[in-house]
Amino acid sequence: MTPDETRRNGPGGAEFLPPLEFGSIVILLYLPALVQLGLVEDPATGEHQENLALAKRNIDLLDLLRDRTKGNLEEEERKFLDGVLDQLKLAYLKKAEIVKM
Repeated sequence: MTPDETRRNGPGGAEFLPPLEFGSIVILLYLPALVQLGLVEDPATGEHQENLALAKRNIDLLDLLRDRTKGNLEEEERKFLDGVLDQLKLAYLKKAEIVKM
């Protein structure tokens, strides 16, 4: 996909389309989990909100994705997914007060 193909004209002008790669799938679950853990503002409301049940669901989906793609990822993709999962799991454990740090 060329850089020109990653931009499409929408109602508000040019719209960015993420590249067609494995990391884009991970990001679709990672960013909402960050919002649900209250680590970043919800882009829709501009507020910090927590929903640990939904955060856990996205973490579980990323775990499922890792299990189902085991042996089929490039080294860089595997490291990215592992890093995302490590970060989210640690944040979840802290927020759920399962681990005191």
